[in-house]
Amino acid sequence: MHLATNQYPWSTFYRREGRCFEDDLDAGLAQVAASGLDGFEPIVGAVEHVDRLAPLLEKHGLEMRSLYVNSVLHDPSEIEASIANVLAVAERARDVGTRLIVTNPSPIQWGGQQDKSDRQLEVQAEALERLGRDLAERGLTLAYHYHQAELRHGAREFHHMMAATSPVHVTLCLDCHWTFRGCGDSAVAVHDVVTLYGERVSEVHLRQSTGGVWRESFGEGDIDYARVFEQFQALEDDPHLVLEQAVEDGTPTTLDATEAHRRSGAYVRKLLGQ
Repeated sequence: MHLATNQYPWSTFYRREGRCFEDDLDAGLAQVAASGLDGFEPIVGAVEHVDRLAPLLEKHGLEMRSLYVNSVLHDPSEIEASIANVLAVAERARDVGTRLIVTNPSPIQWGGQQDKSDRQLEVQAEALERLGRDLAERGLTLAYHYHQAELRHGAREFHHMMAATSPVHVTLCLDCHWTFRGCGDSAVAVHDVVTLYGERVSEVHLRQSTGGVWRESFGEGDIDYARVFEQFQALEDDPHLVLEQAVEDGTPTTLDATEAHRRSGAYVRKLLGQ
C-alpha cells in the first residue's frame, strides 16, 4: 500500500510554529520520510519547483506519484498561459515518476463569496477537458480538485465540471473534508459524491475533523471513512490515497507534524487492514 501526503498540511503545522515549510525543503522532506509515509504531493507553481524537489525526494526515498498545480481556466485571457504552465510542469514531473496531475481551477476570489457566471463555468469545463486530453496524450492523468467555494449554490461549479467533461480525460480528486464542510458539515454528502462519481475518482484527499474542527491526526471523527473505503471496494476502485490532515484555528496543539502524520498513516493502514 502506497500512502502519500500533500504539502498543504505540513505548511499549516509549520505555520503554527512560526516557520515556513518552503524555507528548508530538505529538512521538511526529512520529516515527511521520518513519519513513515511513502510519497509527497507538492504544490507546484513552475517547472523550477519540480527541479528543486526531484533530488530531495530521491534523497529521502519519497515518491511523487502525483502533484498539485493550480490553474485559471474560466478567463479566456489566461487559459493559454495557464494550460501551457501545467503542461510544462507535468512533462518535467513525468520524468521523475509522476503520473497524476491534480488541478484546482482557481476561484475568482479566494475565501470570498464571488461566484463564476454560467458562461465562465462553460468556458472552464471546455478548458478542463482540453487540459485532460493534452495530458492524456503525454501519458498523464488529470484529476479535478475543488474546495468549499465550488460547492456553493447546489454545488453548481463542482457538478458542472463533472457533467460537462468526459471521464476519459477528467478524473476526480475526491476531497472528502471540503465536501463535508462545503455541504454544511454533511457526511452524507461525502458518500453521495462517491455514489455519483466514484468510478471517476483517481485520488482521495484524506482529512478528518471532530465537531467540524480539523483533528491533529487522522482517525475517527465526523466522516465515516470505513464506509468510504467500503464504497470504493464495492466499485473495485483503488484510488491514490493522499493525507491532507491539516491544522486550523481550534485544532488542539499536542503533536508535532512528524508524530501527527505517523499516527495518521498508522490509522489509515489499520483501517484498510494493512
